[in-house]
Amino acid sequence: MKQTTFLLVFGVVLSFCQAQSETGGEETGGEEEHVELFTTPATKMGAATSDFGYNLFRALASRESATNIFLAPITVSAVLTQLSMGGSEQAERQLYRALRYHTLQDPQLHTTLKDLLASVKAPGKGLSTAARIYLARRLRLKQDFFSLVEQQYGVRPKALLGGNRDMKEINDWVSQETGGKVQRFLAKALPRNSAVNTVSAAYFKGKWVTRFSQSGVMENFQVDGGSPVRISMMQQDNYPVKMGADSDLSCTIAQIQMQDDISMFIFLPDDVTSNMTLLEESLTAEFVQDLSMTLLPAQVSLTLPTLKLSYSTDLLPLLNDLGLAEWLETPDLEKISGQAATLSSVNHKVVMETAPEGNQYPSATSTTSHLSYRVDRPFLYLIRDEASGALLFIGRVVNPKDLSI
Repeated sequence: MKQTTFLLVFGVVLSFCQAQSETGGEETGGEEEHVELFTTPATKMGAATSDFGYNLFRALASRESATNIFLAPITVSAVLTQLSMGGSEQAERQLYRALRYHTLQDPQLHTTLKDLLASVKAPGKGLSTAARIYLARRLRLKQDFFSLVEQQYGVRPKALLGGNRDMKEINDWVSQETGGKVQRFLAKALPRNSAVNTVSAAYFKGKWVTRFSQSGVMENFQVDGGSPVRISMMQQDNYPVKMGADSDLSCTIAQIQMQDDISMFIFLPDDVTSNMTLLEESLTAEFVQDLSMTLLPAQVSLTLPTLKLSYSTDLLPLLNDLGLAEWLETPDLEKISGQAATLSSVNHKVVMETAPEGNQYPSATSTTSHLSYRVDRPFLYLIRDEASGALLFIGRVVNPKDLSI
């Protein structure tokens, strides 16, 4: 794991943070707590699904350079894990390696994942998800597989009917599972020769612990190689965050607490750039956990874009980059059908919103913090469940003006 060295950027408030830094910033103490975190089945599973998510995000980022991209990786983990239940032992091993499960040695893997999915979708966390397999009827499907997945994950794979009927069925089901927040999951019908298709979707609207007093303020957002764009921002003085700077990655990092043990990490490059390859390559479950132990508390004048976004893509081409090229050629889904069946699509869609609301007001003080954190240029962010360490959402914003919902 990359060892992170932080240059504190707290200026005149550094003395205020000294007591916290003496306990929270010690390298050995942080490492001991970090090691302890990954000894439970839930946190090990959280780390595995996160590392799969970071790998998937890197693959997408390398193919979609200098554009806005977003993923809810835990939903992709969920549907590909369902799919692994239909493969031979060798096929299962191949999928497990890509999903990072080979490190777990968990005989109750499916139960652990099921419990993790239930915990991150608990009321109040702001996350709703949908994950399901759709299969062509011509494959002469084995009903035992349908029952096995339904028994374990509470969702039954579904046989395709063909054409626009399938598009309506899938769109209606995803909308239902996400409380109507993810609409038009498919914009066009599945290919006529589809065999095995996975569907994963997520909606997230978490609430801050500390509210923003100003919202809807139009300000400039710097764009790499272009003129600034005017976007809606949220702003609050004396806002509590955890913060630090990484000189190796040339970025400043803030962790902002959300309700129900969720937090947002923002990685803000020092310069206006859409090339975040070095930063993207650094992301692992261990690295982010190390950040949560190393960042120091501070009161800042915080300015954030108001995010409202919808993003969809077919992740199938990315699976080659995750070491699944051989599996994709011969997936050996013997428990699904006696016929050869290949994966036709890995459709994924995410919708996310942020709002200024929170259940606490910033602490009252007669002076305003001299430390400012303005997210007014391209940035990367992730949303993490703190109890398990699971990565729920990750995105790269290069031009908020292009976002839509």
